Amino acid sequence: MADYYKVMGVSKAASQADIDKAYRNLARKYHPDLNPDDPEGAKKKFQELQEAYETLKDPEKRKLYDQFGSGYKQYGGGPGAGAGAGPFGSGSSYTWSSSGGGAGIDINEILGQMFGSRGAGPFGDGTGPFSSRGAQRRSRSAMPGQNVTSTIRVPFKIAAFGGTVPLTYQMPSGRRETLDVKIPAGIDTGKKIRLRGKGEESPMGGAAGDLILEVQVEPHKYYAREGKNLYLHIPITLKEAVLGGKVDLPTPTGTVTVTIPAGSTTGTKLRIKEHGIASVKKGEKKGDLFVVFDVALPAKWSEEDLKLIGQLSPQPEPPERGSIQF
Repeated sequence: MADYYKVMGVSKAASQADIDKAYRNLARKYHPDLNPDDPEGAKKKFQELQEAYETLKDPEKRKLYDQFGSGYKQYGGGPGAGAGAGPFGSGSSYTWSSSGGGAGIDINEILGQMFGSRGAGPFGDGTGPFSSRGAQRRSRSAMPGQNVTSTIRVPFKIAAFGGTVPLTYQMPSGRRETLDVKIPAGIDTGKKIRLRGKGEESPMGGAAGDLILEVQVEPHKYYAREGKNLYLHIPITLKEAVLGGKVDLPTPTGTVTVTIPAGSTTGTKLRIKEHGIASVKKGEKKGDLFVVFDVALPAKWSEEDLKLIGQLSPQPEPPERGSIQF
């Protein structure tokens, strides 16, 4: 009698999740439909696997098996206890028939749950889970592969305009995949991109899982972003602050000429409508660009500059200065 733990390739300390996972992998490996070169050998291994799994997945049966080995069936713990030669021998309660005539587990029912098909036996009239029609249904209804989650870092400019970003990610199985991810214009940090069929392959022959990417937009050296709006701090000279002027600025929609109002101070803000980030939702307007002026004074002044400043008309004290309190 085979050692059930060796049949499933797990240790005696294996958890139920480990046993379930091993069963899914081995069921696909030894599936007769997937072993056309040796269907009889695959059938035998699959039967051994099924017998082992039916015992180890049940806590009570597993406990008796650990205590008494294969003889645990004599204590009422096995399928078809007292029936004789075991689940696939003479007197077995297992059956390859879909009629349910056996006293125990209908193997076709189990496989139908696994592969999404029911009907006559796999070696009967060709309508069971191992038949060509069962194989066609299996790809549509079998358990899908595992979804994979990862993070993708997107350059600021690509997030604004859209484009592609190369990504290398690792599957739970350890396999590494590389692909180019299409980034929609206007995407922001925290949003997710779902790529169907790019996750882990199904161990049961079903559809592959999905790849779910969480977006992290990299910061820009000059521009800051809040939703669809952009903010840009522009240093201006004292002369530009006092007399006004013009400055050309690159934006997502092209270069624009901004007029610096005369008498600007640090914090003076201009709003340029619809020169921000595009919306990922069709039909929505672009965000706005807010230009904030910062008066930049030189660290050192020439004597001539200081004389000129000293010749300026006396300036009144700002009224808010007298109201400052601690």
